[in-house]
Parts: sequence; C-alpha cells; structure tokens
Amino acid sequence: MKAGDVVFIGPDCSVQFTGERALIMRLGSIGEVDPYNGWVWVSGYVLDARELATAKRELYVIKAGLRVASAPTVASRPGPKERHPTRTGQGRVSRIPAVAARQARPDVRLGGCS
Repeated sequence: MKAGDVVFIGPDCSVQFTGERALIMRLGSIGEVDPYNGWVWVSGYVLDARELATAKRELYVIKAGLRVASAPTVASRPGPKERHPTRTGQGRVSRIPAVAARQARPDVRLGGCS
C-alpha cells in the first residue's frame, strides 16, 4: 500500500472499527510498522458515501487488517455555465459583451448625471 490508495478500515484493523464504525479512507501516509505487533500509524482522509473527504484522521491499526477498497470514481464538477449570445433588437445575435458594446457606441448614454 502507498499514499493515495483507498482502504477499508474495519474490525480486522482494530475492534474499535466494528459495525457502523468501519470507514473508507484515502491514505496520506503510512508510518513504520512496529516489528513486534504489526501495528502502524496511518493518516489520511475519511471518505463519505459520495466519496468526498470529510475529515482528516490519524489511526493506529493492524497493518495486516487494511484492505484496499475499490478506487472511487471521481465525480467531475460542472464547469462554468456556457454563455449564450444575446439577441439584439433587430434579430441579429450580438457576441459583444454589454460593456464593450457601450464603449464601441459612445452615442448610447446611460441614465445618471452627466
């Protein structure tokens, strides 16, 4: 296992992760294994049902109990909304932003003080 792997931390890692307390975690780092008992410090981010990081945790677990989980699918975030050209009064499509159009046509006055 290496940093970036997604692992299941359940009862095989420690009795404290039994039942609903089991979690899925994206590993940030893995400490050295204690040669006498096989326990190791791991740090990373707990993932929720939508596979988004919810909390950063450091856990002391039995390394042999860590199970690599299936890699989560990364949901793409929607990009900026596509801007549609606006229609001018004559049925033509204007692709010039409003500010640039006002600068190009100095004869058009905006309300306010002169």
